[in-house]
Amino acid sequence: MKNPIVWLAIALVLLLTISNAFFVVDQRERAVLIQLGEFKGADYPPGLHLKIPFIQEVRKFDRRLLILDSGTESFLTSEKKNVDVDYYILWRIADTQAFIRATGGQQLVAADRLSSIVNRGLRDQFGSLTIQQAVSDERDSITNTVIKQASNNLVELGIELADVRVKRIDLPRGVSESVFDRMRAERLRVASDLRARGAEEGERIRADVDREAQVLLAEAYREAETLRGEGDAKAAQVYAKAFGADPAFYEFYRSINIYRDSFNSKDDVLVLEPKGKFFQHFNPSSR
Repeated sequence: MKNPIVWLAIALVLLLTISNAFFVVDQRERAVLIQLGEFKGADYPPGLHLKIPFIQEVRKFDRRLLILDSGTESFLTSEKKNVDVDYYILWRIADTQAFIRATGGQQLVAADRLSSIVNRGLRDQFGSLTIQQAVSDERDSITNTVIKQASNNLVELGIELADVRVKRIDLPRGVSESVFDRMRAERLRVASDLRARGAEEGERIRADVDREAQVLLAEAYREAETLRGEGDAKAAQVYAKAFGADPAFYEFYRSINIYRDSFNSKDDVLVLEPKGKFFQHFNPSSR
């Protein structure tokens, strides 16, 4: 009975030894081989690799970009006023051996040190800017400077700083209200100035239009009077010519107009002598 148990134990030991002699590296991982506290290999390509069982240890780290969200931090500007900055950090492990030496292979330790370095860089950058510069479109310039300065300090940590992204820059409540009040007052001043200029321009245009209208009316009146005078002269000429050609007909025509004007209303009453001059054209014997 003992022999089968012994052979089973030997088989298990051999199986464990063989399984411990290989390790697999995924394409998303970085692997480092450690033997008795010393580095024997690093940055293995993806695939199957050998190691000495029970003597050599394999530690694996994420090769992909890692995101560190710092939350909202408050920084002082050159005007000694606070701005609230919400940002996050993109980083990766670039040198596994340096990473292990500096942090013991602990991502939390690395993230804490990385956050401290970037935070210090941002604090220096915002400390050299005014509020207006801080909230303007100079974020790329700020983050590029921080990345350049911080990268030099991260080499010994085995970390590569890929990017620092500023999500939002806000002013504290009191400062925001003060800035908005100044902006509102400035906009109101500009609007009032524009309205005053518009009103002045409107009055000028209205005066020009009124002047042009008066000129046009005067010219139209002058032309109308000229035409009326010419018409009256022409009518007088026609009447004179007609009167000269047939005085009796002209006198009859004038009498007809007098009759028409005299009996313009139903209430008009005239008491005249039948043989008077008024009826001479209706009474042939009176001519």
